[in-house]
Amino acid sequence: MTTITTGTDTLTRDALAVLQPGFAGTTAPDWLLRRIGEGLASVGLFGRNVASPGQVAALTARLRAERDDLLVAIDEESGDVTRLEVRTGSSFPGNLALGAVDDTELTRDVARELGRRLAECGVNLNWAPSADVNSNPDNPVIGVRSFGADTALVARHTAAYIEGLQAAGVAACTKHFPGHGDTAVDSHHALPRIDADLATLHARELVPFRAAVAAGSKAVMSAHILLPALDRERPATLSPQIITGLLRQELGYQGLIVTDGIEMRAIASTYGIERGSVLAVAAGADAICVGGGLSDEDTVLRLRDALVAAVRAGELPEERLADAAARVRALAEWTRRARGAAEPGAASQEGTAPGTDIGLTAARRALKITAGARLPQTTAPYVAAFTPVTNIAVGHETPWGIAVELTALLPGTETGTYDAGSSVDEVLRAAAARRIVAVVRDVHRHPWMAAALDGLLAARPDTVVVEMGVPRAAPRGSLHIATHGAARVCGRAAAEVIAGAAPA
Repeated sequence: MTTITTGTDTLTRDALAVLQPGFAGTTAPDWLLRRIGEGLASVGLFGRNVASPGQVAALTARLRAERDDLLVAIDEESGDVTRLEVRTGSSFPGNLALGAVDDTELTRDVARELGRRLAECGVNLNWAPSADVNSNPDNPVIGVRSFGADTALVARHTAAYIEGLQAAGVAACTKHFPGHGDTAVDSHHALPRIDADLATLHARELVPFRAAVAAGSKAVMSAHILLPALDRERPATLSPQIITGLLRQELGYQGLIVTDGIEMRAIASTYGIERGSVLAVAAGADAICVGGGLSDEDTVLRLRDALVAAVRAGELPEERLADAAARVRALAEWTRRARGAAEPGAASQEGTAPGTDIGLTAARRALKITAGARLPQTTAPYVAAFTPVTNIAVGHETPWGIAVELTALLPGTETGTYDAGSSVDEVLRAAAARRIVAVVRDVHRHPWMAAALDGLLAARPDTVVVEMGVPRAAPRGSLHIATHGAARVCGRAAAEVIAGAAPA
């Protein structure tokens, strides 16, 4: 590859400043430290970069030795999408659980405690919350990541989450503008399209983002979705009408605008990441998130040079790139000032002290129990986990379910994992005489799972059913527990009910 810049001039520094790249490993590679010295103002952390909170703190400290005001971002929605606890499952329930409780003070407290933990690790920008209204129950990528399908509910909890997170000195990045909830396609794989009319978009999708702007969200993330009512040609991330016209001018938003991962196929397979990055900045985006699957120096240099070349060719106004870089640096400065100056007394407020169980408390409150079975279960059951393919945002490496938590309460509990190719007879043979606890996730979206559950309940009517996705299907089983998410604490809360260990 032939580079066209020296790595020291203003244009090059601005091009580096608008990139938010990821990297491989749990320590900072030399190339990343070098590029930070040359002007890179942000980095993104993913599950591959996390081994423990102490390790993350050491990593961020090393990065900041190169640049004190560096933005260190992470995709920590909590619930199903966790990076800080990628290998254990989250200590906090996700948005759907918080929306099910519908207590904005609880949402604010959960977000504040999450922010405190992120800040302790040196993370100062969280690519959260999701402000998408999950109006399409078959949505393959949002689901439990949304506070719910009610627009007003999503709006008030989005605002509460932002307030809590930023009270801890961590910038919120509200996503996925202008709303990913009515999609039937995952933008990690292809370009989704929402054909809602303009009136519907204003009455539904945009309401939570207006609330986010009013709440002072420091950043907003754009979505790689096509909305013909707003722009017939380009997806939101690349659309001047949507990014500048709607978000900046109509909604009056003045903070940082970040793209969703530019390497996602909705952009990469259609425009390519270099052209996509140029178009995004030209449309009004200030920062390019890249690194979910691309984590090397070559990618950073390719994008840097594409931006510089576009300016020199007259395709990207130099003033637009400079403005984008200035917004990145302004947010970096806010986070630098906020470090150590979070909301007075925040760490000592009820529900936010170190070691708090606010996440478990929220998960317990989020349970919806359809009773009828004889409880508690006093002997070790058999857990049959019906497991769909997870989307990329969630990640296959994050554990879910209730088997581990139930085993802690009922030693001897055994478990098996079943997919679309499994049979009910396999479950019955493995369970033998033990009571079955069937764990499902979005059973309404998976016909094979619904059929398996039908067969299992016909053979064993005393089966307990735990739904850990969106509880769209009618409750079934001798006992039905909807957790509104698959975080570790959601599993713990459900296990407590089954074993009779739930607090009064």
